[in-house]
Amino acid sequence: MSYEDDLETAAREELERACTLGWRELSKLTPWGDNFEGFTPEGREVTFERSYLWETDAGGDIRVEVTVYEPRDYEEGVTLTRSIRNETVNGQKEQP
Repeated sequence: MSYEDDLETAAREELERACTLGWRELSKLTPWGDNFEGFTPEGREVTFERSYLWETDAGGDIRVEVTVYEPRDYEEGVTLTRSIRNETVNGQKEQP
């Protein structure tokens, strides 16, 4: 597996974990972020950064960003994003 593929695979796996909570749960934490040390599928020591941000306005969709990089080389890392939509329930948007 190439270096880029390894980082991207790690980022995809972390993005899936970062999106396990629904909008209602995440809205209570947004905006928020953290970082931690971990390993890619190929065993590279990397830093994972995870951020939950409002896509536009507070109470709207939530942007989830995951960046994976080797501690010495942030610029060569991989960043993936996904939006968690504030879905309507019975014609009403969820409230944080």
